[in-house]
Amino acid sequence: MDTTLTGEQPQGAANGKEKDAPSCDLSTVQPSEDEEVERGALKRLSTMWSSFRAKLNRDQVKEPCQESLDSAPVGTTAREQRYMSGHYFFEYLVVVSLKKSKEGAYEPQITYQFPKRDGMVRFQREEEEKTLKAITLFCFPEGISWAPLTEYHSETFSFVLTEIDGSRRNGYCRRLLPHGKGARPPEAFCIISRLACFGLFSKIFDEVEKRHQISMAMIYPFMQSLREAAFPAPGNTVKIKSFVPDKGTEIISLTRPLDSWLEHVDFRTLFRCLTNEEVVLVFAAAAMERRIVFIAVELSTLSQVIHAVAALLYPFTWQHTFISIVPEILIDVVMAPTPYLLGVQKRLMDQVTDQTDLLVVDLSEDRKDTFLVQIGDEKSILPPKLQDEILQALRNRKEKSTVEELNSVVLEAFLPFFVKTVGHFDLYVTRNSRGQPGVFQSRAFYKAIKSKTTRHFVKKFLQTQMFDLFIQEVEQQPASPQQGIFHKKIVEYQEQKKKEKAKKRH
Repeated sequence: MDTTLTGEQPQGAANGKEKDAPSCDLSTVQPSEDEEVERGALKRLSTMWSSFRAKLNRDQVKEPCQESLDSAPVGTTAREQRYMSGHYFFEYLVVVSLKKSKEGAYEPQITYQFPKRDGMVRFQREEEEKTLKAITLFCFPEGISWAPLTEYHSETFSFVLTEIDGSRRNGYCRRLLPHGKGARPPEAFCIISRLACFGLFSKIFDEVEKRHQISMAMIYPFMQSLREAAFPAPGNTVKIKSFVPDKGTEIISLTRPLDSWLEHVDFRTLFRCLTNEEVVLVFAAAAMERRIVFIAVELSTLSQVIHAVAALLYPFTWQHTFISIVPEILIDVVMAPTPYLLGVQKRLMDQVTDQTDLLVVDLSEDRKDTFLVQIGDEKSILPPKLQDEILQALRNRKEKSTVEELNSVVLEAFLPFFVKTVGHFDLYVTRNSRGQPGVFQSRAFYKAIKSKTTRHFVKKFLQTQMFDLFIQEVEQQPASPQQGIFHKKIVEYQEQKKKEKAKKRH
């Protein structure tokens, strides 16, 4: 799971090879019903636990079958089918509250859910119970270490639930102190959606929180109107009518960013926490699909930074374990041998820094060192000339940039790197005239690169799963012109090179 388990935002793998996601082995020593639900939820968190097999290699819990998103169960209404096709804003909204157990500890429990799911068959009901249990863990990853509070700073963060079939659902969470007098534990509002757009859902939470201050009953009509609205295309706006006492009917405008690949991302936190040089070093490690852990106190910091790092890899998509906020109960995931991007709260830092062969990045304001654990070669991963070009482009960043301004700077800094290193990929996909899939000529591809340092990087990058999945999609596509900003930048770069060659000849 993102926690983004993206974006996202890492998205699920496309056609072609399966992700190298290890399975999850869990023991089944006569579990109680509650233990069975929690165990199922933990399995769902992410398919990443091969390193735990020796410790947990007893009987496996058999996963219930998972229905395809394209097939609607018998009795599904047209409106439900519309959600399954991804047209709804969200799947459901839940409120997670901390309830005191008999032992005196606070445990997260779902106290409100909209809409209620009725008429489900048994396996659907079991799957939903596991999902809801997973949601409680991600809304309160700290576990049971809570005490009543009189003050609490509201924070918004996100996570990703990864399904058995590799598909992903985004969880958007806002934690705040419920209304009342005296000390009380915080509660969390959580929206589950297949749509990745952090900024838009943050605005939805503002509206939910405003109505919650009046009454929980005011949330229902707003969420119902939102659920019936069509999700806007990039750059478009949808307007929701909602009645608020003493204010009358309000028109709420929800606009989706024009750059849809960045709509789940806010780079400001990343560049507030790290210097340009540190960001580039993290980017280099991520491009090599290494194990990377981010440390911070605030959940929102972890969530925003890890999604931003994944977005730097565009047009490629992180294909491995991705948990923006690791629940305390799952901290052993840091021992997994496969690549990951993990966010860990600072109080658990000691359980991370004793690991080796990874990059641990401290985002805390009071840190002494940014990189607590390093492999040691991170500064030499990228070709020096192209690394300097990234840093030069990042220097155009203003001190107080808007989201749009910063997105533009980041785009002009990192996307040209991939244009110059692997942008010639389509020239080395051979296709026949019978419409069969193309074949990528990898050796000829990297041999065509003149720069030795660039060729060295590309030869390693070709071995990553993100490039493998990318090129598989290219092989499946017809030879017709490609669309998208990456292709546009490739064309611009190739035209620029032609002009430079023409000048040299004259």
